[in-house]
Amino acid sequence: MGTTERYARHIALKEIGEEGQKKINHAQVLVIGAGGLGSPVLLYLAAAGVGTIGIMDDDCVSESNLQRQILYDTQCLGEPKAAAAARKLSALNPGCTLHPMPFRLTRENAQETIAQYDIVVDATDNLETRYLINDACVACGKPFVYGSICEFTGQVSVFNYQGGATYRDLYPYHEGIHDFSQPLGVIGALPGVVGSIQAAETLKIILGSPDTLSGRLLLIDLLKGTFRTLQIPTLER
Repeated sequence: MGTTERYARHIALKEIGEEGQKKINHAQVLVIGAGGLGSPVLLYLAAAGVGTIGIMDDDCVSESNLQRQILYDTQCLGEPKAAAAARKLSALNPGCTLHPMPFRLTRENAQETIAQYDIVVDATDNLETRYLINDACVACGKPFVYGSICEFTGQVSVFNYQGGATYRDLYPYHEGIHDFSQPLGVIGALPGVVGSIQAAETLKIILGSPDTLSGRLLLIDLLKGTFRTLQIPTLER
């Protein structure tokens, strides 16, 4: 897929090389959410040459999205995000196979959909879907790359990878969070930072790197300009 010239800067890295790029070209990644986080994730995965990319989002592009969802432009207003994303990514890298899915992840379709991919990227903005992703990935034996944003702060981790921690290890479910709603405000650059790190973690999983964020939580604060990492305890299973 693609040319040596397109991926020359990857191939020049001893951690990737030609064999690593072949792994990327054959990988299948499902990105759930094509908004603020999904935009940089999708752009960098397509640019990297990920062979098959699933794009799941049931929303349409609105004007308020354009402050941070860099995959879209004014001409995309009103268009389903999954379709607009596929069109933009195809123009970026025609060698990628793109599967737009203009619907939500549900209990009925989660396992069947996730089972078709090697890795899942959580680019969502609600807890219900996040627990659903976690549980389906555990059931299917798939790793997932987690990212979340709130105002000026973000988090990134890798869950269910090589026996590592799951999302429920980090955040056990309790009724007190049932009605949680995401704050509306976010600085536009934050999802670019978090989503780019998610894309990097996804590529590292594809390459079999031992140095992922599995078992660790990266905390980002753009207001303070800080990055720190915490260990995640693993619950008894």
